Amino acid sequence: MSQPKIRLRDVHKRFGEKVVLDGVDLDIAPGESLVVIGGSGSGKSVLIKCIQGILRPESGSISVDGDEVVGASARTLEAVNAKIGMLFQGAALFDSLPVWENVAFGAIQSQGMNRAAAYDLAVATLAKVGLTEDVAKLWPAELSGGMQKRVGLARAVATAPEIIFFDEPTTGLDPIMADVINDLIVSCVKELGATAITITHDMASARKIADRVAMLYKGRLIWVGPIADIDKSGNDFVDQFIHGRADGPITMDLRK
Repeated sequence: MSQPKIRLRDVHKRFGEKVVLDGVDLDIAPGESLVVIGGSGSGKSVLIKCIQGILRPESGSISVDGDEVVGASARTLEAVNAKIGMLFQGAALFDSLPVWENVAFGAIQSQGMNRAAAYDLAVATLAKVGLTEDVAKLWPAELSGGMQKRVGLARAVATAPEIIFFDEPTTGLDPIMADVINDLIVSCVKELGATAITITHDMASARKIADRVAMLYKGRLIWVGPIADIDKSGNDFVDQFIHGRADGPITMDLRK
């Protein structure tokens, strides 16, 4: 790897006495799809927010395309975030905007695109996730959970971002719709050549989306490797997590 798209070095983040990230080192290559797994409260969402500059670590370095994020100016952070699209957990659509404005929100607000062009962009992007122009004119409350996820995905990719974050993309979906969303994520990321980071508890999703997997536990990355190697990681914590077993070292720690 010459220059990683995203690089983290010795990143530490705490909230009061609670240590959330405890010396995270990670390189993510351009065009790579990384899935971050770990239990609730393990720091997965905090990791993404630190990369975006929403949260500032107490120490360490985070760079995107070589630009330092930690302690960066508002202008630098704005430039970094202009490269990023995000599918939020629960889709997080704006209830007060029709679907097409949700999809084109970034193009209108950040790029100053006129509304006619933004509407055309929204319709074209919705088609990529299997939704018709009729859906563009609906309101988020009129959509099923699966359709809301598709609209959220369309919004995440509409401006052709270089980096895309997916926060629990299949939460709340039935297994069939979850697999549909996984397929759409893979196709959209490949089409854009984007670098992707996905947070998920869903191992079926991880296996379909990931090139590599990183597991966070107690603020540290305890295993990072190709998805093809995860079943032979040799790590008891990883093994317990991916197979969803009640008994194991994670449970023992929780009982202490």
